[in-house]
Amino acid sequence: MTVSLIIPTWNGGRRLDELLTALARQTLAPDEVLLVDSGSTDGSLDIIHQHQAANPRLRLLHIPQQDFDHGGTRTWAAQQTAGEILICMTQDAIPALDDALERLIRPFQDDALLAATYGRQLPHLDATLFSEHLRLFNYPAQSRRRRREDGPVLGIRTVFISNSFAAWRREPLAAQGWFPQRQLFGEDSLALAKLLAGGYHVLYVSEALVRHSHNYTLWQDMQRYFDIGVFHAGQQELLLRFGGPGGAGRQYVRSELALLLERRQYQLLPEWFCRNAGKFIAYQLGRRQNLLPRRWARRLSMNPGWQGWA
Repeated sequence: MTVSLIIPTWNGGRRLDELLTALARQTLAPDEVLLVDSGSTDGSLDIIHQHQAANPRLRLLHIPQQDFDHGGTRTWAAQQTAGEILICMTQDAIPALDDALERLIRPFQDDALLAATYGRQLPHLDATLFSEHLRLFNYPAQSRRRRREDGPVLGIRTVFISNSFAAWRREPLAAQGWFPQRQLFGEDSLALAKLLAGGYHVLYVSEALVRHSHNYTLWQDMQRYFDIGVFHAGQQELLLRFGGPGGAGRQYVRSELALLLERRQYQLLPEWFCRNAGKFIAYQLGRRQNLLPRRWARRLSMNPGWQGWA
């Protein structure tokens, strides 16, 4: 199988250098590595040019910052490549093993029903406990194959996937229209939902490891959950098809509390309460964003430049 690796970049700095250095050590060398930069001003382009000198398979394309779109940019980038397997990564997801890419794409061999895989995301070494828990909750130690029929049990988690470290079989992805455009986020889950509805499968590969996390402030957490609420409200048909969010939110809150108590981090309990209360309020506001003035929605979102706020 030929493999193309796609990485959008923008002011990636130190993490981008770590990523490109780690990719040079991989046991699987992609046939091409395409970086799409949307106007970096922090020295990222110099970092990329340094790595290009040692890797002739690394290409760099440019787009204006205002043209970046999670789904549209990845679709355009994929169309500039030729790989049978498309690996999507973000600039701050660092392979934790030298064979992480190889492990991620190995399951595609002789499995025509498998349309996508995604790996396990471990927290960065400087992650806060709240950031660490998010990765532990979403990325367990056990691999799992999912298909359309899992919807009644798993609900919306059936279509969970992350383009921070995922691989897609080109042919079915292209056949169903690539990644949707003009989405606040979640272009990966929406594409996967169509693939599952078409009878394909997705595999979570827990043995393919990267480090990827964000130490969000309380306000940033609220902004993230506002965006999740917007996404869920806008994709009601998708949620109903796969059973809806279910009790995932309650499970998450209980799991996070259990981790705090297990680690005896009692001093974090007030912050735990404030974070979860804030996320609940922000999520509900996101679901009702059409009732808010656009300037409020921009302020509450992590993506104030999203075209949907116009």
